[in-house]
Amino acid sequence: MADFSRLPGPNADLWDWQLLAACRGVDSSLFFHPEGERGAARSAREASAKEVCMRCPVRAQCAAHALAVREPYGVWGGLTEDEREELMGRARHRAIAASGTAAHH
Repeated sequence: MADFSRLPGPNADLWDWQLLAACRGVDSSLFFHPEGERGAARSAREASAKEVCMRCPVRAQCAAHALAVREPYGVWGGLTEDEREELMGRARHRAIAASGTAAHH
């Protein structure tokens, strides 16, 4: 008989927080830019998306998820694509610096 105890839990366990998200039912085009969107139009759309995120009870989980899976597109947890990239870059630099420091001891 197969041992299922080592299998991961149902995916729903990982995504339940989305059921409480303030963005449920909101047009996804608010969170994901159309091809070629730049400048004031992009800034205005992102600001509107962030307003939804700021009143969301699961904003922290959403942002953590987007960072963990390295989500390349859209506004997640109040973070834009550029903001997530900057955070991931900083984390990468800290990890490199820490590994370099550890190697010298």
